[in-house]
Amino acid sequence: MAVEWQLVVDCADPVALSLFWARALEYEPEDNTVLIDRLVAQGIVKEEDYREVDGRKVFATVVAIRHPDDPVDETNGIGLGRRVLFQVVPEPKTVKNRVHLDLKVGPERRADTVRRLEELGATYVRSVEEPGASHVCMRDPEGNEFDVQ
Repeated sequence: MAVEWQLVVDCADPVALSLFWARALEYEPEDNTVLIDRLVAQGIVKEEDYREVDGRKVFATVVAIRHPDDPVDETNGIGLGRRVLFQVVPEPKTVKNRVHLDLKVGPERRADTVRRLEELGATYVRSVEEPGASHVCMRDPEGNEFDVQ
């Protein structure tokens, strides 16, 4: 049986970075309103522990996005499939990523995708043209590298 997984991204602002990547990947931001309301009622979560974004509640220090076709656990709003979790860490990014995402859009959509990602806050780094490889290297709003293939 395959192992379930989620990609975790360390960052300074999980709300902002999750919104960038939700738009970039065409993923859905998770809505943790039901879970947060339950934890508030139990006295486990305080008002400073969450934020309201576009009419949904999310935790202030950890926010997730999910593939729109994957199921959701309705009791807590957590995605049950392809998921990216953004969590606050105290230190800033200082070196190149050891893992990065490749957005596979194809050569016919690459230029439009790069422009769209720049409008969302990504930064163009360089174009790579090598035998058997053609892609654009970019950085997300917090400086994490990724490629548009």
